[in-house]
Amino acid sequence: MPVRKGRSTALNPPTRFDPIVHEPDPAALESDELRQIQTQFYEDHSRSILSRNDSPDLSFTWSLNPYRGCEHGCIYCYARPSHEYLGWSAGLDFETRILVKRKAPELLARKLSGSSWEPSIVSLSGNTDPYQPVERHLQLSRGCLEVFLRYRNPVTIITKNHLVTRDLDVLEPLASMELARVFVSVTTLKPDLASVMEPRTSVPQRRLDTIGRLSEAGVPVGVMVAPLIPGLTDEEMPAILKAAAEHGAGQAGYIVLRLPGPVEPLFLDWLSRNYPERVNKVVQRLKDLREGRLSDSRFGSRMRGQGIWADAFGQMFDLSCRRFGLNKSRPRLRTDLFVRDADRSQLTLFE
Repeated sequence: MPVRKGRSTALNPPTRFDPIVHEPDPAALESDELRQIQTQFYEDHSRSILSRNDSPDLSFTWSLNPYRGCEHGCIYCYARPSHEYLGWSAGLDFETRILVKRKAPELLARKLSGSSWEPSIVSLSGNTDPYQPVERHLQLSRGCLEVFLRYRNPVTIITKNHLVTRDLDVLEPLASMELARVFVSVTTLKPDLASVMEPRTSVPQRRLDTIGRLSEAGVPVGVMVAPLIPGLTDEEMPAILKAAAEHGAGQAGYIVLRLPGPVEPLFLDWLSRNYPERVNKVVQRLKDLREGRLSDSRFGSRMRGQGIWADAFGQMFDLSCRRFGLNKSRPRLRTDLFVRDADRSQLTLFE
């Protein structure tokens, strides 16, 4: 099956909920029209914007996702299965059919201004990248940052896109009040690998430049080696951590590859097409980490795995962090500066 230009997968499998499966005409798949699939954008009319998380594996309680689906098209993305609840595929649909929440800043302001809101750290995004390509035009993530600044509510960001530096004028005042922290995901330092694995993200050097720009601006910045792909990218962990530290990162973390549901066949198809000589190595190491399975949904082990390889990755990470001066301290984010609209009115009156 031909691979579409700028896409990581050639597949668009049916969802687990589909009663009828439509098979594409193999002859039609060779046409230029299907090779060049354009991204489509749809309105998301959600009435709320914050999602509550109670997973013991995650450090945040609240997350905000301005977009559903992600044009970055990372083949390994654990968020792909969420598209099936929309009636779309976790394959090409996930990266070509994007739902946008145009009222995200408005909904966020409404939530933060409510009397029931207790100031808490919010993760932007937690599911799909808040700085995927369409953000350049829609500026929904920027609008949400402006709301966080207005209410002085803390926010963390994780992204693969250099576009986050566009919003330094908002991030700098947030950071000056200890209200913002950014993590940049660096999966590989190899441009050729990144181009087929994460086709519409910023190239590795641009991500390192992003870390540098944020650090120079005084915004606490870290690096996420995520996902770490055993047998394919694990050998790069020390080099990634070293490069990130040299560009100003102070924090670091890592997550081992997860292949939930439909992500598994998508990833294996991609791997066999692009790195057939690595298939057996990657599959065997994943099975060693996950008690004979390729994925594990259990809390406590799904992010890191278990066994000899999990211990080896943990030791390599800890040693590299000590060597390159990462994770010496953890910048705190404040919640005591939060200002409600009513409080702001009173302050203005007294002033």
